[in-house]
Amino acid sequence: MKTDINKENTLIIVAMEQELSLKQAEGWRVLYSGIGKVNAIISATRAFREELPENVINFGTAGSSRDDLYGIYEVTTFKQRDMDLTDIGLPLGITLNDEIGHISFDRPGLSCGTGDSFVTSAQKIDTDLYDMEAYALAKLCLIENINYFCFKYVSDRANENATEDWKKNVSDGGEAFGILLNSLNG
Repeated sequence: MKTDINKENTLIIVAMEQELSLKQAEGWRVLYSGIGKVNAIISATRAFREELPENVINFGTAGSSRDDLYGIYEVTTFKQRDMDLTDIGLPLGITLNDEIGHISFDRPGLSCGTGDSFVTSAQKIDTDLYDMEAYALAKLCLIENINYFCFKYVSDRANENATEDWKKNVSDGGEAFGILLNSLNG
């Protein structure tokens, strides 16, 4: 990451405290947005007015149907997995009259499909990870000209066991993310 990221100019957005405690992000500005695209956008928009961040880091859990993914990863490509206008001829994940569409940042990372449902089965859209907030936050930051970074902790396999696996693993990524934050503010 070439951008100057520090505790003063960065806002961390997490859906819920179970994913990242304030102790794990000690000294950083943390916003708990609530689960889902709408809650993420409403919370972030309000916070942007008051906090005026130069950078946003979204952290949280994500499911993956890839068996080789464990731990924490940076995400740099974002798609809406629940936007389906294929019946009117648009590609999956694309909204009519929306110039932005899929979002990709020019640095290495995984892809994430965002939607307002917990993934417990195969998805129509091809991405490495599945979450419920990242695309919406990436799009808002792009529109507002705020640097956006996203890190997801793989909590489950996005299959029939996902709910139970997520419940067991939801808190595990916070420690790894806390270590990453300390390295950024070194």
